[in-house]
Amino acid sequence: MEQRILGRTGRSVSTVGLGTWQLGADWGDVTEEDALAVLEASVDGGVTFFDTADVYGDGRSEQLIGRFLRANPGLDLTVATKMGRRVDQVPENYTLANFRAWTDRSRRNLQQDTLDLVQLHCPPTAVYTRDEVYDALDTLVSEGVIRNYGVSVERTDEALEAINRGNTSTVQIILNAFRLKPLDDVLPAAKQAGVGIIARVPLASGLLSGKYTPETEFPENDHRNYNRDGSSFDVGETFSGVDFATGVKAAQEFSALVPDGVSTAQAALAWVIAQDGVSTVIPGARSSVQAHANAEAGAMQSVGAGLIAGVQDIYDRYFRAAIHPRW
Repeated sequence: MEQRILGRTGRSVSTVGLGTWQLGADWGDVTEEDALAVLEASVDGGVTFFDTADVYGDGRSEQLIGRFLRANPGLDLTVATKMGRRVDQVPENYTLANFRAWTDRSRRNLQQDTLDLVQLHCPPTAVYTRDEVYDALDTLVSEGVIRNYGVSVERTDEALEAINRGNTSTVQIILNAFRLKPLDDVLPAAKQAGVGIIARVPLASGLLSGKYTPETEFPENDHRNYNRDGSSFDVGETFSGVDFATGVKAAQEFSALVPDGVSTAQAALAWVIAQDGVSTVIPGARSSVQAHANAEAGAMQSVGAGLIAGVQDIYDRYFRAAIHPRW
């Protein structure tokens, strides 16, 4: 699999990484055995980048990765985690004292003395402009608690603010065939600044697998069931904020553009990888089969002009009016 430099971290990571929200919570039940099998299958497929967060299963995802790392000490992996969603979402909670407590907990969970990359986890918009927040993160770097820091954002304006800060290593943002706005300003700005782009929700919560119908149902403890209205967290994290029935219809059109021998999900991942400025894309997986298939997308050399043009057309017709102004 192709390796790319992850922004200002200077670390080389696989173009297809692994998002591990599924291994913690909010996607239905995943056993520990299945979770560890997903990690193993991803590495077997060439994945060298894991993304997690301290709230995924209240630390379960981090702990499983920590167990995997301890059992495989020779692997050259980069692990990114996120912090900040375990408290009330007010700017005043983003302090050095809290950062110390959160990163200490993540270090214990991951069984790592120094965390490779820590990202602010979609904090309130005002946090991105506070000098004291970046000063606190710089302090953790100077003390050896973390090697690098970045941000995970909901909106493009938040990404641009973080990119302008000299020590921001990475920006994680939703980017997929149904969410094109980051292509306008964020990716060019990040490339110019040397900031890495971690593309999340690349399959629009599974819509871009092409496997769903309007009748598809999800478990009660799956955010694709309980967060469609954004009652638990930003609705953009669920199906990229698009209406489910509309997304199913658009996904059917996307599937029709996919060349023979490639799955719809693999084409969707390859499309993200092909965008100039993307460092890595982090699909999740609930099984080793899914993990292997996702990793194989990293070997695709081209998605074809027809798919590229088709994505733009689908976005313009189905999503631009509702999605583009919001995020």
